[in-house]
Amino acid sequence: MKTIIIGGGFAGLSAAAQLAQKGYNVSIIEKNLQIGGRARQFSSQDFVFDMGPSWYWMPDVFEKFFNQFNKSTSDYFDLVKLDPGFQMIFNDHKTISIPSSYTKLEELFEQIEPGSSNKLKKFMNEAKFKYDFSMDSLIYEPGISFNELFKIDIFKNLVKLQVFSSYKKHVAKYFKDKKIRTLLEFPVLFLGTAPKETPALYSLMAYSGFVQGTYYPMGGFHKVISGMARLCKELGVKIYTNEDVQKIHIHNNKAYQIETQTQTYASDIIVASADYHHIENKLLESQYRNYSEKYWNKKVFSPSCLLFYLGINKKLKKLIHHNLFFDADIEKHIKDIYTDKNWPENPLFYACCPSKTDPTVALEGKENLFLLIPISPGSEDNDHLREKYFKLMIKRLEKYCGENIMESIIYKKSYCVNDFKTDYNAYKGNAYGLANTLFQTANFKPSIINKNVSNLYYTGQLTVPGPGVPPSLISGQVVAKLIAEKHKIK
Repeated sequence: MKTIIIGGGFAGLSAAAQLAQKGYNVSIIEKNLQIGGRARQFSSQDFVFDMGPSWYWMPDVFEKFFNQFNKSTSDYFDLVKLDPGFQMIFNDHKTISIPSSYTKLEELFEQIEPGSSNKLKKFMNEAKFKYDFSMDSLIYEPGISFNELFKIDIFKNLVKLQVFSSYKKHVAKYFKDKKIRTLLEFPVLFLGTAPKETPALYSLMAYSGFVQGTYYPMGGFHKVISGMARLCKELGVKIYTNEDVQKIHIHNNKAYQIETQTQTYASDIIVASADYHHIENKLLESQYRNYSEKYWNKKVFSPSCLLFYLGINKKLKKLIHHNLFFDADIEKHIKDIYTDKNWPENPLFYACCPSKTDPTVALEGKENLFLLIPISPGSEDNDHLREKYFKLMIKRLEKYCGENIMESIIYKKSYCVNDFKTDYNAYKGNAYGLANTLFQTANFKPSIINKNVSNLYYTGQLTVPGPGVPPSLISGQVVAKLIAEKHKIK
């Protein structure tokens, strides 16, 4: 049964491997020259840059994926656990570095806020329950029927899951120190929406980041994509790059072929792993769409980003692999990008320096630096704004590191809203997908099935289970399982 997957990111590769293992004839059609979606990689002037994801959390999700093929992550890439996992820098330039040892984490919390280590234990026990329960009963569900939610174990544990509580209030219930609160709120801030709008269920992210730990695949995050692509090819998947899909052809409510700028591909099943809005509004005629433009305009999107890829002609002091600059007013940044939808006046930002861990991403004596500011999707994007915020970040980096950085930059590339639109057809130039608000969780997300076309399915960050790399990996598995149930191979 010929199956075409549009888009070669995490969800597309995941779905391809699953379906190929089940006997489907699978082809991936990728718009860009390189597969990987937002996790592409490029090299320039002796530096190797991951273009997007850099946080390897939820390691069990990756391992579980490869285990289904009697493989392990170690068959495809080498993982190292970072210690410290990351550090957060505050406005007094004091830092909190998160150790890989949970015992040391408790000691750290106790030093900052006496009595907080016991509270942390309780907080993380609750978060672990949510994480385990979600993995067992929620996150691998297709979200196509509310009957999925009407299960006895869900009702029994509804209070413990804290679906209707605010994450911000949940953190405040346990901790008084502002820095600790900020530390625990960060996982949902960068990948979702304001902590006060996020269900307390998502403390499960804190469990992964603080208890499971932060990892790094040597050679860069794209090594995960390379491993998945290798697995796909071992299973017989064909991968076509530099093929931009122009149209999905429908007859008798069935998709029978896709058309690219150079050729057409026949299909029995189509899986749309590219931007959901783009698939619906650009590749399908209006009568075959699940959702209207009005529907998308009402959705709450996670941030877009301003990114810089920098090559530095020296080693930088004080930075570690992951650095979160929370040396500005967090509430003001949240208001600017989520409520007012403006460029942040004085932004928080993230600095990733993988050359602190990996000697292959920069030559000896040099530094590979990736900078990111979360901004509102749909923000104005031009060279003037990019340069303004670049100088702002470098100035704060120089102040923290205590050294001149600007004069040592020998490579510089920026990436922002317009690039997300061009490269990924991303709606409003979003970087992460839909925000994890209550009414955009599980069955409230855009459906993985097309209600008007019997053999068209969707996967990726704009549908279940949500934004981020592990959820996208799971999304591909979810749609593959559904397809296998509905389109059995004879």
